[in-house]
Formats: sequence, C-alpha cells, structure tokens
Amino acid sequence: MFENLTEKLESALKRFRGQATISEENIGEAMREIRRALLEADVNLQVAKQFVDNVTEKSLGAEVKGSLLPEQVIVKIVYNELVETLGSNRSELQFASHPPTVVMVAGLQGSGKTTFCAKLAKSLRKKGRQPLLVACDVHRPAAILQLKQLGDQIKIPVFSTESNDPVKIANDALTYSRKFARDIIILDTAGRLTIDEEMMREVENIASAVKPTETLFVCDSMIGQDSVTTAKAFNDRLQLTGIVLTKLDGDTRGGAALSVKSVIGKPVKFISSGEKLDALEPFHPDRIASRILGMGDIVSFVEKAEQEIDEKKAQKLEEKIRKNQFTLEDFLEQLNTIKKMGSMRDLLGMIPGMDKTLRNVNIDDKAFGKIEAIILSMTRQERDNPKIINGSRRQRIARGSGSTVQDVNRLLKQFDDMGKMMKNFSRGGRSGLLRGLNLPPGFGN
Repeated sequence: MFENLTEKLESALKRFRGQATISEENIGEAMREIRRALLEADVNLQVAKQFVDNVTEKSLGAEVKGSLLPEQVIVKIVYNELVETLGSNRSELQFASHPPTVVMVAGLQGSGKTTFCAKLAKSLRKKGRQPLLVACDVHRPAAILQLKQLGDQIKIPVFSTESNDPVKIANDALTYSRKFARDIIILDTAGRLTIDEEMMREVENIASAVKPTETLFVCDSMIGQDSVTTAKAFNDRLQLTGIVLTKLDGDTRGGAALSVKSVIGKPVKFISSGEKLDALEPFHPDRIASRILGMGDIVSFVEKAEQEIDEKKAQKLEEKIRKNQFTLEDFLEQLNTIKKMGSMRDLLGMIPGMDKTLRNVNIDDKAFGKIEAIILSMTRQERDNPKIINGSRRQRIARGSGSTVQDVNRLLKQFDDMGKMMKNFSRGGRSGLLRGLNLPPGFGN
C-alpha cells in the first residue's frame, strides 16, 4: 500500500543526504517535491499545504546535534507530522455501559460495507463478545442474502425480517439482542451508488430510533478524495464517530488515508485490506506513518504472527528442525498459517526495508495454491520422506495436482534446503527473515 507516495517521499528526502546543515534552500527544494508528491497521491489541497507548512516551520527551527545527520532530523519531523495528520493516537471502538452496544455502519454501495460488518463481527467475537449482524439494507437485491452467507461463514447469527422498514428491523433487532444476550449489534444499512436524500433520511431515522454507540462510515480508499467528500456529507447529517478505510491493499496513493482525519475531524478506527474475513486491523497512525516512509511495521507483523501461530506447535516445530525431522506435512501446515496472516506482499512490506527491496518484484499469492495442490497429491509416506519420490511418483503427483513434473522437481529441490533456510532465521538479518518465513518456491521469480 502507498507505494507511489512512499517512493516520491523517499526521493524528496534524499536531497538531505550529504548535506552538512538544514537550510532554507534545501528545505524549500524538498518541500516543493513533497507537496507535489502529496497532491499526486490525491491528498486534499489544504491538508497538503498545511503539512508542508508545518514541516518547513519545524525543520527551519531544528538543530542538528551530536552524531545526528540532517537527513535523520528531517525524516523524524516528516514522520511526526504524518502521525499528526493521520490522527495522532489509536481510537478504540467504544462500548455502551449497558448492553447492547449498537454499531451502525454506513457508506456507499460497493465500498465494502457489508463485508466490513462481517469482519468486525468476527474480530469482536475473538475478543469474547457476542455480536449480532442485522440486515437493514432492504433496497439492494441480494444484500440480505450476502450478509447471511457471510454470517454462515463466520458462524455469527444474522437478524432479518420480512419488513421493508429498516427502522423497524433495527428496533426489533434490539429486542432480540436483549432476549438472546447478544451484547453488540452491527447494523448493515443501505447504500447507493451516489448520495441521495432518501438514503440520508433513512440512515438518520435509524440513528434517531436506536441511538447507536458508534456510527462508522466505510470509505473506499481507492477512489481517494471522492470518498473523503462523501464521508463529509454523511458526517454533516449523521455525526459519525469513526471512519473505516477499505481496499487499502489496492491504494498505492494514500490520499484518502492522509486526508480523512483533517477534513472530517473524525478518527480512522479500522483499515481493511483484502476479501478474507480476517483482513481487518485497528488503525494505528504511527504504524501507518512508518509504512508510508518505507520503514515497515514490525509491530503489526508480530501481532499477526502471534494471532495465528500456536506457541506449543512452534516449539514442537523448532525441535523437529533441530533434529532434521522437518517434513512436507510440517511445511504444508506452515503454509496454511502464512495464508491466514494475509497477502504476502503486505506482510513483507511490514518488515523494515523489505518494501523497497520488493518494489519491482512480482509476488504471486496464487503460488500458495499450486504448492498446496502438489503436497496434497502426495501420500502421507511421501510427505514424511520425500526421498522416496522417484520418477513415476513425480509424474503421478504432477497429474494429481494439475502441475508439471518440473514444478514438482522445483518444490522438492527447494525443500531439501528448507531446514537450513529456517535455521538462518535465528541468525537475523533481512535474508534470514525472508527464509524463515518459508516462502514458497517460485515467489519473486
């Protein structure tokens, strides 16, 4: 995410390399480039202007002390200003003092609103809550069916009725939640392709009837300033409590993320990337600022790993590696763990320095599927002891997995070194971390 903006900011900040001091001249040149980068990233004009003015003022008054270099001082100032622009501190979801907590989700059609409702419900259940999804979109064909299908996937109940009145549905859901001890209800309201008065009146009426604890606007990051403008229109009528940025994995510019807090005056609470129902993160301004400057986000990386990696299994795996007993069955299990953590490019982008290294490298998550198919086409005996896989077995495995014998050979060849590569992880360094992640063969080719 934010690849274009990151690249241009890096270029602007390079101007300070080799400089002995911070001067009006080198600050002016860099700030013109940064301003251009922000505008090209579709950042709001006033936000971009204020950002540049603030960085300029703080830079000219900054002292370069001790062993610090001008470049390091400027990067720190730009980082701090990015954090301030993004919202300074993490804004937590608020809960009602007397359940149920009502979370009303609003947004335009196609912004990922319904999927976000399911992602939020799944995330809340992991924290011990008992969410209820409520289908208040009675206008879009199949909207209720979509929510029910998502609810079935995550095994969370969906409340719906035959009524065409979303206010009645929301009120009935409140009664239902109290009766069946659901402590959070998430209202999926109707959206339109564009803002219209009927939609606005409808969400206003729902808010007036159920008094939501949180009113979240789902913002499509990929349409940049248009999404921020829409969020402002909703806020004028609804008094939003927070913003959700969706499709952030496809946003190479970053305009919506950098503009929305300053323009709307409401915090970003969640970011969503990808279609998987686990792909939801709390919004941390400091971590996003770090990603924008190409410095990674190792804290989020570790948090994702901790969510998916079982400590006892990890210890058992370490013991196997030490005894040279790591099998293809173990590899398949690790592969499935990595898949649960999200997009491989996003994961590697969280590692400091990796985003720059992989900028022009093609990383195809579909490689996971091919490798999984190859391993699943093997017998248990073959997975435990790949050395027995001769020519005829390779042909059978290739046919069974819809791949070629060359694909099977490549996997087996690289697997021979897998134990050594995983040991390199403990030695540190970027290459060790890459190897320790068990990247499937073919990644980056």
